[in-house]
Amino acid sequence: MSDSPPTLLFEAVTAPAQSLNRQGQRLVLGLLMAGIAVSAVLFALIGAWPVMGFMGLEAGLVVLLFALHRRHAARAQERITLTEATLRVRRTDGRGRAEQADFAPYWTRVLLEAPPHSRLFVQERHRRMEVGRFLAEDDKRDLARALDAALGRYRDPRFDNPQLR
Repeated sequence: MSDSPPTLLFEAVTAPAQSLNRQGQRLVLGLLMAGIAVSAVLFALIGAWPVMGFMGLEAGLVVLLFALHRRHAARAQERITLTEATLRVRRTDGRGRAEQADFAPYWTRVLLEAPPHSRLFVQERHRRMEVGRFLAEDDKRDLARALDAALGRYRDPRFDNPQLR
């Protein structure tokens, strides 16, 4: 008897979209800091120099919030895996907390609710879980098709038997 890991039949990983890469975020923060610096100099010229300290605090807060958002979005993901034994949905939120649900692949169905607010579910008998929360409408539809096809192949495998040729 072998203790080899189960064969992976399907895998999909979703994550929140990040509109800016690291270079784009630096550019936005640089422009913001330049605007704050110009404003701070103007306030100093008109004699309202105490405002400069508050503007510095504000700039620091913006940088901190950008960094926290980037870290939060980088951690969040959802992984759907289908093996010979189970369909597993593992979701990790931005804080690193993981949630996992296992479904029997033979009994699991894929349900896609109709637009405008479509949601995608995997359902096994009376238990269901929403998947693809990060995805746009078209991407949810593609994931539903791909997952449904993988489950269909699981339920109805095609064997190549040379004796039947």
